[in-house]
Amino acid sequence: MKPKKLNQVTDFDIKLLKIFKTVCDCHSFTSAESILGISRSAISLHMSDLENRLGIRLCQRGRAGFALTDEGREILEYIEVLTAAIEDFRSKVNQMHNRLKGEFNIGIINNLVTMPRGYITNTLTQLAEEHAGVIINISMSTLSDIECRVLDNRLHAGVIPLVTPLSGLDYFDLYSESSFLYCGKNHPLFNQCSNINLNELKKWQAILPNYAITSEAAKLHQLLDCKATASDREGIAFL
Repeated sequence: MKPKKLNQVTDFDIKLLKIFKTVCDCHSFTSAESILGISRSAISLHMSDLENRLGIRLCQRGRAGFALTDEGREILEYIEVLTAAIEDFRSKVNQMHNRLKGEFNIGIINNLVTMPRGYITNTLTQLAEEHAGVIINISMSTLSDIECRVLDNRLHAGVIPLVTPLSGLDYFDLYSESSFLYCGKNHPLFNQCSNINLNELKKWQAILPNYAITSEAAKLHQLLDCKATASDREGIAFL
């Protein structure tokens, strides 16, 4: 067969190579018919076409059966390499679609000191480990400011207590926690917490949060003698 150089590899060439590999895996044209869904004569034509395009005799076929030539075995090895390279390319392209990169801007409400079990820390750590191309920017602010900045796309997400949901935002539960009334260790009620009723609480001054709280919490504060206000939990702790 006249020496021939292979120039551009087309989709049709790859199709013929796959047919050749299937025939090799089945060890005969006849066995490959059902897998390829084409007749034996069509397979023979494809093999002849491939040999002509490569300029190489790939196999012996006839009454003696199917047998690879030395060149055919070598081409089969190259097909394995080509198939693996295509699969590796496909896999890497798919990974690109799953890989995040860029900046992630998240707002977290001030003084979130009671957050249990490190939800945000663990989640952001996992994000950083799985997507090294992501730069995490954390902003500490108030509930209303975080909601406004998410609405106008300055923040991608925010961690806030759910008070009154705003239209245009999606809210997802991260965790829940219970709120309590507290007093300092020098307060007369410090050692009586199990025996205190509402009438007793009304005798003592309380601090009213002037940040957003739930309607249930607001109703409870209305029953107390609130003589001071604080803009956040850190301010309450000072009193």
